[in-house]
Amino acid sequence: MNVTTRLAEPFVILGMPRSGTHYLEALLNQHPEVHSSGELLNAYDENWSNKDRLLLPDRELLAYAYCSLPRIDKNLLRIGCKINEPQFEERPGFFDELARWPGLRVIFLKRRNTLESLRSLVQARQSGKWLKLRSIHDAAPPPSVRLRIEDCEIYFQKAEQFLSKVRASFAPFNLLVIDYEDLISDTNACLSHVLRFMGLAPLQRVLETAIERQETRSLERSIQNYDELRLHFQDGPYSKFFDDACQHVEL
Repeated sequence: MNVTTRLAEPFVILGMPRSGTHYLEALLNQHPEVHSSGELLNAYDENWSNKDRLLLPDRELLAYAYCSLPRIDKNLLRIGCKINEPQFEERPGFFDELARWPGLRVIFLKRRNTLESLRSLVQARQSGKWLKLRSIHDAAPPPSVRLRIEDCEIYFQKAEQFLSKVRASFAPFNLLVIDYEDLISDTNACLSHVLRFMGLAPLQRVLETAIERQETRSLERSIQNYDELRLHFQDGPYSKFFDDACQHVEL
């Protein structure tokens, strides 16, 4: 392993599962001065050369991710990774170590409609398809799913608690919270905002990835018990997730 002579500044992409973190990472990696290596705490992520990295203590694992990766390009100015909320649960103490990492910039990607995130997560688990690439011609939509009320309640609460924890753990000038919907509706404007937050100049060309949208149907059409869920949540704080205006397509 070759230790870089000039360390690029670190960043991390955080979010709930299926919130667009993979899409954002792919876009950022189009920038010549940025490299994000994938899901640091995912043992199955093939982007990492060290397959035994998760055996390292927390601090050493972060040092591996930010300081000691091989084949770092000499023009690289920012180096990062991404971590989804459930992965912190599997490694207690890692979040606190991450929050102590010096100079870390945090990009938090969230969905305005957390129900879409959960729907997409369950679809991916059932189908085994986590991404759709333009090179793969598959016209079949993801499977429609049935969601348990208690699973929705737990997931909604976890999403709120995770964002609150991140806001409380990082200084405002080191934290950027963006909506997935903004990233989709005006990708280049949102990406330029992210790059400026990272202290980099936005690119003049339009950035694209090979990732395509997986689900184009509404929640009502893709969740089998949508009416049951809407009735249960209609008088509470999560009723907003069942408003038509809060529903979007996804990547």
